[in-house]
Amino acid sequence: MSGVTRGPRGETGGGTGAEAGVEAGGDGLFALPAVEVAPGAMHLPGHLDPKAQRELLDACRVWARPPAGLRTVRMPGGGEMSVRQFSLGWHWYPYGYARTAVDGDGAPVKPFPEWLGEWARRAVEEAYGDGAGAVRYDVALVNFYDGKARMGMHRDRDERSDAPVVSFSLGDACVFRFGNTEGRGRPWTDVELRSGDAFVFGGPSRLAHHGVPRVRPGTAPPALELRGRVNITVRAR
Repeated sequence: MSGVTRGPRGETGGGTGAEAGVEAGGDGLFALPAVEVAPGAMHLPGHLDPKAQRELLDACRVWARPPAGLRTVRMPGGGEMSVRQFSLGWHWYPYGYARTAVDGDGAPVKPFPEWLGEWARRAVEEAYGDGAGAVRYDVALVNFYDGKARMGMHRDRDERSDAPVVSFSLGDACVFRFGNTEGRGRPWTDVELRSGDAFVFGGPSRLAHHGVPRVRPGTAPPALELRGRVNITVRAR
């Protein structure tokens, strides 16, 4: 898949996809504006165009295969997350990072692709302005939600870096609950994330609690041939 990447405002530049080139973003002609949900937290509707969504999903389907593939995450208290997950670059487990799937099959984690880091940097620039996307991203957590899966309120606090977190959504829409830095309760804002949306949170919102109280089954674009929701969360460790 060789080609050219396309940024959120339609600019082009060299880049690579799952095996070679992947296109990210649309031409911007009818793009919805970015929405500030909280200081430092930006919702970017329709950030990935249909072709980019398809190619990212295809890459996820390859990455999800064993070894170090999709797994059920078991929490220290004995419970299981309803969301299934795998990692790229560094393997996340509750609550830390390792180079192998220490709570799975023990295999080395798959490498983090440079093109995905470039996608994340472009989303950060769309959210905060040109020059903001200088972060070297090196971790991705990929979550799969079926129609009954949920994600409780939590903070992404296992990274040493305070770089913004970038989230890409594929498939079914969901209610994304973005809260505050003080606790899991109110105040919060509920945002509908649809396939192709990105969400960036950094600065004063980097350690805000957030979660997914529900998924909207059957709302995925038919062309994706996906039942459920895939969320790709890109971070700098």
